[in-house]
Amino acid sequence: MEYIDDFFGYPIPQFFQNIIIAVAAIALGLILKFIGSKIFKFVSRYWASFQIRSIIKHLDHPVGLFLPLLLLNMSMVMMVMDKTVRAQVGRIIEISLTITFALILIRIIKVLEDHFYHKYDLNKEDNLKERKIRTQLQFIRKFVVSLIVLVTVAIVLLSFESMRKIGTGLLTGVGIGGIIIGFAAQKSLGNLLAGFQIAFTQPMRIDDVLIVEGEWGRVEEITLTYVVVNIWDQRRLVLPITYFIEKPFQNWTRVSAQLLGTVFLYLDYTIPIPPLRDELTRLLKDHPLWDQRVNVVQLTDNKEATVEVRFLMSARNSSQAFDLRCFVREEMIAFIRDNYPDSLPKTRLEYSGKSDNKDSPLLP
Repeated sequence: MEYIDDFFGYPIPQFFQNIIIAVAAIALGLILKFIGSKIFKFVSRYWASFQIRSIIKHLDHPVGLFLPLLLLNMSMVMMVMDKTVRAQVGRIIEISLTITFALILIRIIKVLEDHFYHKYDLNKEDNLKERKIRTQLQFIRKFVVSLIVLVTVAIVLLSFESMRKIGTGLLTGVGIGGIIIGFAAQKSLGNLLAGFQIAFTQPMRIDDVLIVEGEWGRVEEITLTYVVVNIWDQRRLVLPITYFIEKPFQNWTRVSAQLLGTVFLYLDYTIPIPPLRDELTRLLKDHPLWDQRVNVVQLTDNKEATVEVRFLMSARNSSQAFDLRCFVREEMIAFIRDNYPDSLPKTRLEYSGKSDNKDSPLLP
């Protein structure tokens, strides 16, 4: 074993010298990360910025790994070791740097997403623009993250001699063409193209209210291959993304969240309509869910025993429209029962008390 006179005249083995250099490089990286983290936290304390807090949240740990690895890689030129060992150690460090750098890129995308989510908040009544942007951002983020992962895997494979052909293939047009063919064989390419179409033509968006497969729910998540719809009773309906390109569905918030609600009552022919109009106006005027756009009572149909009365009202969104319909239905039934009980649906039976059949056993 070779020794080097480098520490107050005492011989230090090369192995321990390499360890000292590596530990010093890692320690310097941790110190730089600590200083940078403290600076960001100090700035965020006196300048309350959402972006700074998001940077600290998402980049603190990845940068804490990247800086020591970067300095350790730079310190390799100062180490004395066998060529084979140097190659193996250098490969491990480079792979770790590649993976960590890819993680930093993914976290930067998350920081940008937080910025746009903070700027375009969904917690407002008229959030059409916000839902448009969020739908596009969510799809783009997932696509870019998938691309970063694919390139990272290819770069890692290139570092191994036996896997170099596979890594090169992933980064060449021939390799990418082969991947696309493979995706098409599994219908994944169709899902990807459908995802692009939905993200930019937007037949639906995040938080849109849909009627799909006979269920009422809100779009909770749009991925590269499927869509998750949050059903009103907290079930989750998962559908392939191509479903929304190939099959019809109802979108209640495509243009606006405002919606008309209807209540149908089936009443006797004797019901007077003007008092119903007055009562509906009174109910809606005092109710906070009515948006003051539509207030209509119409006689829309008649059958043999009843007439169909439609109560039409408007609300700011589908949830409020549903609650308003339930309220109007309950109050109007109570109003008719209390004031016009004879106008509730009934079955008439007319009996004259006389019969032309004198032999009938019912007559005295």
